[in-house]
Formats: sequence, structure tokens, C-alpha cells
Amino acid sequence: MARIAGVDIPKQKRGVIALTYIFGIGKSRAKEILEKAGVSEDTKVNEWNDDEIGKIRDVVSSFTIEGELRSETQLNIKRLMDIGCYRGIRHRSGLPLRGQRTKNNSRTRKGKRKTVANKKKATK
Repeated sequence: MARIAGVDIPKQKRGVIALTYIFGIGKSRAKEILEKAGVSEDTKVNEWNDDEIGKIRDVVSSFTIEGELRSETQLNIKRLMDIGCYRGIRHRSGLPLRGQRTKNNSRTRKGKRKTVANKKKATK
């Protein structure tokens, strides 16, 4: 298994797909990395030699990925919460941020349903 940026990359997959296992690298960035490193997109990871893996590691190290990217994202969310903007308040309360309706959906953000009991009717 090739190890790039602290992530084990699957051997049997094509290079473009295998690089997407690294947090912060999607298909377009993976294509860009392989192009800069001079490696074909269609070759599988187990066909890469040590020189190609070294070139890919060098190119990947120029991007913000994995732990550094995760911490940067968390700091951005914390900043929004600290300044008390709308998005920060929505983050704090665990609701969707981008204008989605919350009456029926948004179960992913709100979590499991909390059932509220009915009021009991007064008897005469």
C-alpha cells in the first residue's frame, strides 16, 4: 500500500480515484496533482514506481490537506460562532445553515426525533 500524507492509498484503484482518499483532495485536484507529477491518470497505484510516488508526495505537500485542513475548518466555524453571526448561531444550535426548511426535514442536523407528549384534556 502506498502511503501519502499519512493516508494508506488503495493499490488496486486508478491514481485519480486513489488520491481522493486523502481529505481535501477531490477528482479535479487529483488530476492536477498527477499532471504536475507527470504520472498518467489511468495507471493503477500498484504500477507506480518509487520515483513517481516521491513526485506525487512533493506535489501533495504543497496543498493544505488532512489534519491541517480539518483544523482550519474548525477554526473558521469557531470564528463564526464567536462573532455571533447568523451562520454561527445556526452552528451553535445544530440547525442547517443555508436556508433549508426545518419543519419537515433536516433530520441529519437536528438528530433523532424528540417526541413531545400531548396536553391532557380537562375532565368535567
